[in-house]
Amino acid sequence: MKIFIEYESSWRNSFLEDIDGNNKPLPKKGRKFIASGQNISGMKSNPEYFIRREVTIDTVMGLLNRLIGDQRKLYQSRQEINYYFSQIESVVSFEDKPLLTNEVTYIRNMNDSEDQNSFTGMIKTNDAIFRSDYSNEFWGVLALDFDELCRFVVNETTINKNQELNPLAITSRLEEIRKMKPVEDNKKAEETLEILSVKYPRIKARNKKKGIYVLPIYCSALYLQLERLSNRFDTSSARSTRGGITGISNNGFTPKDFLKRYTTGDKKKIWGNPYIRKERIKGVGEVVSLMTKASGQLDINIDVDREKAKEIKSLIENAGVSSFYLGKKGLAYVTNIDTREVRD
Repeated sequence: MKIFIEYESSWRNSFLEDIDGNNKPLPKKGRKFIASGQNISGMKSNPEYFIRREVTIDTVMGLLNRLIGDQRKLYQSRQEINYYFSQIESVVSFEDKPLLTNEVTYIRNMNDSEDQNSFTGMIKTNDAIFRSDYSNEFWGVLALDFDELCRFVVNETTINKNQELNPLAITSRLEEIRKMKPVEDNKKAEETLEILSVKYPRIKARNKKKGIYVLPIYCSALYLQLERLSNRFDTSSARSTRGGITGISNNGFTPKDFLKRYTTGDKKKIWGNPYIRKERIKGVGEVVSLMTKASGQLDINIDVDREKAKEIKSLIENAGVSSFYLGKKGLAYVTNIDTREVRD
């Protein structure tokens, strides 16, 4: 027998972790959402997070169970002693005839992720960390060029340069420093890193080419300056409850955490992201992958005698399933059922 199914706009991608969901029970908290912008194209990008789907025998068996009125998960149906298709699955085959299109789909943020570079509310420029007697010398570390910074760390020079004392200006300066190229073959930088590494063992400033990243040196120098200033000033207002500098570690800074302390609102939520994967492939260049949608026809062949075919057709008609999903989303429906035996 043959069952002919037509479908429209069936999504051929998955946004949830791949745990072979048709054959295993779902985790207690459900499958993890992995289609965030960072996962598919951002800093945490991984090819495994951009999951493509095709019609499989599990898809087909799920459809057949749905058509005869069984709405359980496929693995649940298969575990039953009286599973209707237990002796039939081996003679089921199919042919998928899709017309594929690609389009940008906007995915809602399911993880309550926060925008790394944005904030809400008004800026608090009158915080004590910007208005205290130690503020100019403390933030002045960021106004130094790299050679001056090395002399400050190694020779304990006095800071006479001024940094604009407001959260946005400081964030902007740290972003500039983040973009600076690593330094190489620089004895002063090596000596500076050695001193900072002794005081702050967690610092990780070397890259794979044995160069030195600039941002960790500046951030650790801020901690060093805070320690030095503590001998002359009360610097408690510069420290978080854990004793560090809010949003700034020895290795870098996180704008959302830094600005959270100096704004009147909460961290800004990301409301969603386009489902786009961008990757660079050697010899090819940048490759952009989008959501794939399919419309077409699925032909299911079941190699049974005519009596069994009529029985299956009767079950389908009695269940009265008018439309259903094929895979993710989309609209599918049966257009014809032919109970004649399959011929070679």
